[in-house]
Amino acid sequence: MSAPLTVESVLAALRPVEDPELRRSLVELNMIRDVAIEDGTVRFTLVLTTPACPLREFIVEDCKKAVFALPGVMDVQVAVTAEKKKKKSLPDRTNVPGVKNIIAVSSGKGGVGKSTVAVNLALALAQAGAAVGIIDADIYGPNVPTMLGLEEAIVEVRKEARGDVLLPPVAHGLKVVSMAFLIDRDQPVIWRGPMLNGIIRQFLYQSNWGALDYLIVDLPPGTGDAQLTLAQAVPMAGVVIVTTPQPVALGDARRGLRMFQQLGVTVLGLVENMSYFIPPDLPNRRYDIFGSGGGEALAAEMGVPLLGQIPLELPVREGGDLGQPILIADPQSAAAQALRAIAQQVAARVSVAALSSVG
Repeated sequence: MSAPLTVESVLAALRPVEDPELRRSLVELNMIRDVAIEDGTVRFTLVLTTPACPLREFIVEDCKKAVFALPGVMDVQVAVTAEKKKKKSLPDRTNVPGVKNIIAVSSGKGGVGKSTVAVNLALALAQAGAAVGIIDADIYGPNVPTMLGLEEAIVEVRKEARGDVLLPPVAHGLKVVSMAFLIDRDQPVIWRGPMLNGIIRQFLYQSNWGALDYLIVDLPPGTGDAQLTLAQAVPMAGVVIVTTPQPVALGDARRGLRMFQQLGVTVLGLVENMSYFIPPDLPNRRYDIFGSGGGEALAAEMGVPLLGQIPLELPVREGGDLGQPILIADPQSAAAQALRAIAQQVAARVSVAALSSVG
């Protein structure tokens, strides 16, 4: 006679099923919850670490297979949800209230499409179900509002006990803060380091972010005051380094990557932008305008993941100029698909780092 079907037997069957990233049992990680059994139907909730989990379907199928192996099981119903882990505080750094994970996007030099990657990374995470904000910390060249169609946004400042608090405008589900909201369109920002330090801290701590799963910070290119300020102010979940395949960009990316490592910031990986050109009239052709293999070689040399390679397509530039990022303007394009895959990798690596730090 077979043993009765119980919550304990279901959990025992699921115990060998592991999170593919962490290589630890889903049961031990408390990712299996609310197990219920009724007339041979087993129901439970699978709690993933991010709604952008790239292995979601794989994990669900493994769970179903394990439970169906039990005698008496007629059906298995899995409800999938996500519970984002928050980056731990560090003694000398202060969390931003309500923000679980801060991810910087940086590049060694300008012109590699860093802001385009930052904006679309934020959008991809939001489209996957996360609450996301973005800080345009490129103080000297703030372009994020243009890319999101917020050039004419009217920004409200509220008086609170902690001082003036900025209410971020919202575009495509993203909360946005930028220097472009605070200056005239033609006004140059001629600031030294301490002033830049101050405005970045204001963007972090004097903006009404609410509850966010991810706050993306688009840093200026290089290895200067903005990078140092962010690394020293908040406990970052990690940084994404953007480059192109050409040697002149790779050299600067290498220096930027080393800087973050020296500051103790986790490098989530490298993104190779403009990897190849796809002509709009010949979509099956690709041309390596800036060379090939550079991002892959640098990632291997530095011991970090290559998160993805983004093709150069005209709609990427056109959409950015018109306030319609490629994930909105042409979500099925090769560039949009590459950016979504990169966002999934970033979310997974942030979750792994957070869960590993928990235990």
